[in-house]
Amino acid sequence: MSAPRINRVVANFKVDATRNKTIQLKELRGQNVVLYFYPKDSTPGCTAEGQDFRDLHAKFRRHNTVVLGVSRDSLASHEKFRDKQGFPFDLLSDPDEKLCKKFDVIRQKTLYGRKFMGVERSTFLIDTQGRLRKEWRKIKVIGHAAEVLAAVGALN
Repeated sequence: MSAPRINRVVANFKVDATRNKTIQLKELRGQNVVLYFYPKDSTPGCTAEGQDFRDLHAKFRRHNTVVLGVSRDSLASHEKFRDKQGFPFDLLSDPDEKLCKKFDVIRQKTLYGRKFMGVERSTFLIDTQGRLRKEWRKIKVIGHAAEVLAAVGALN
């Protein structure tokens, strides 16, 4: 399975989300979609990233944009994380890594000399027609949500 390509329509996907939802990409047509992949709920970097998207959420909505966070954590973990941080957007649970693999975000990582496969922090911007317009890989958290918001603004 090849990863989505810039300016190409992203194939539909269906994933369980917080608040007892199931998210299907095709049902979000007519809105921009920011899909941000992160390694793990309630870790410092992932919390900061989610907080940044939370703090800019009203501005994303003004640009007709849905923000969705994705990790391999369970829905129960996502619900706790979302509630504790006050995220106004849903988190998608991908424990079988289907969506992570679709977007090619599973990478070999190293922590304290130990190698393992994990989620590479990445973000994808899908436009109102379902086309992938921009992707960010190996991102640094600080300033990232603002950079994504600027890219969303440039679509209009």
